[in-house]
Amino acid sequence: MHPSPVNARPGRSWTLWLLAGAVATDAVVTFVPLPLPGLVLTMLSLLAELVFAVAHGLLYYRARGIAVFAVLTLAVSNLAENLGVLTGVPFGHYHYSDELGPKLALVPVLIGPAYFAIGYMAWAIATILLGEVRRGSGWLVTIGTPLVASFVMVAWDLSMDPQSSTLRGRWTWEDGGGFFGVPLSNFLGWSITVYLFYQLFALYQRWRGADSQYLGKAPRLYWLLPAVAYAVVALDYVVTYLGGGHDGVAPQVTDAAGRVWHAIDVYETSALMAIYLMLFLSLLAALRVAQRDTTRPPVRALVAPVDEEKVDSVAGKSC
Repeated sequence: MHPSPVNARPGRSWTLWLLAGAVATDAVVTFVPLPLPGLVLTMLSLLAELVFAVAHGLLYYRARGIAVFAVLTLAVSNLAENLGVLTGVPFGHYHYSDELGPKLALVPVLIGPAYFAIGYMAWAIATILLGEVRRGSGWLVTIGTPLVASFVMVAWDLSMDPQSSTLRGRWTWEDGGGFFGVPLSNFLGWSITVYLFYQLFALYQRWRGADSQYLGKAPRLYWLLPAVAYAVVALDYVVTYLGGGHDGVAPQVTDAAGRVWHAIDVYETSALMAIYLMLFLSLLAALRVAQRDTTRPPVRALVAPVDEEKVDSVAGKSC
């Protein structure tokens, strides 16, 4: 099952240029060694990713749909993160440093937009791989697409969390964890949190989403770009490893539980996760898009309708 095509409206080709520009900007920040602090580079990447998510979502889901996705993502993630900091549920016991700037309650404001931007990419990839949830969709797609999207999203966290927490101290796991200072509970908590807002959005799409009769055709580039954007995010961890890591990070770091980790091992593992999880998912989505042939009519249209009365007549004569 393929995703539904985008609304065909005059003058929308500029949006593809905007999407491509956002991906290119993120790629420049990733691949070009700019003389800027790490947090500034992170914010520039996040800004490009936000532009991409909003522009891509507006073109497909319109303003109301992408607004619903944003509200659900921001509300559920902030509630879960604040609950996690207060109680340790569902992620485990941790707290944020002040490096990430102002906070909404106990969670930095930047965390929500990161959930939204990368979360939208993961959702788009899931719709490519399994199918778009729209009004009247079956339950397989309505439940399956959020599940697939949650795995795509957590693949990013597997690459990101050990670097951001254990090496760079943007948040601290108070009891440490076996995955370079990050506990298993973190990834289980992520799975629950992101699946929740994906499933809520899928239910909204099933009940209130755009009807398929209002949807036109989208070029392949439109569906290819989320896979490329997600691949750029993945390549950031590969480039970091090949470049020897971030400046200012000690060769060895000690987590809150007193375990010592080698920074190069963290960078190498993040690169491996990015290559064999994130890049694999990007490749799979890109190949799925390449399989689509929007110029060829459906198979059923190529087959002449069967005249059942004629078939019965011929069968009777042969007897």
